[in-house]
Amino acid sequence: MAAAAVRYLRSDRARATSPTRPVEALPRPELRCVREGERMPVDQAEFRRVLGSFATGVTVITAPPAPDTTPGSGPALRPAGFACQSFSSLSLDPPLVVFMVGRTSTTWPRIARAGVFCVNVLGADQGELCRRFAVSGADKFAGVAHDPAPVTGSPRLAGAAAWIDCAIHAVHPGGDHLIVVGRVEALGTADADEASSAPLLFHRGHFGGFTAG
Repeated sequence: MAAAAVRYLRSDRARATSPTRPVEALPRPELRCVREGERMPVDQAEFRRVLGSFATGVTVITAPPAPDTTPGSGPALRPAGFACQSFSSLSLDPPLVVFMVGRTSTTWPRIARAGVFCVNVLGADQGELCRRFAVSGADKFAGVAHDPAPVTGSPRLAGAAAWIDCAIHAVHPGGDHLIVVGRVEALGTADADEASSAPLLFHRGHFGGFTAG
């Protein structure tokens, strides 16, 4: 797994000459979180229940269309996107963000081929939009208003509370997920009045809003 992750790492020189160079997508192996004979330290259902107590914001990660280089495959004519709660800022200098994606995701290889992505921070009234991007196999962008982010061209969803336009900086393995680090190329909010751009929150399986105390 570590050797596979190394294939994602790009040198500073390569990033300087080609900031949107595509990233090789990892294969989708059958994964094990523990070795044969090892016992899971905690029950998976209990793990989900307890971690669900941590309220998170909700984002949609998007990427522009990118050609599929697999033999016999045609170009990917549609952009890619998926709903993501596992997102965070990472570094101020250089400006980096991070999100996590499952190793078995069918959307991640398309984002990896593009080499870029946009984080769309959803607003409090966009719960239905999140559900649309959480579904696998559907045309997630049908009827969804968006425009290209200024640097990478990744879809920037209308009505999002904020957007962060990124190039893939590094990818690291993390159990049954991948840890994707993005270098921020541009960012902004939907409204000059940031107080009016309330975020969508997710807690214990339900969407909600934020009320300042």
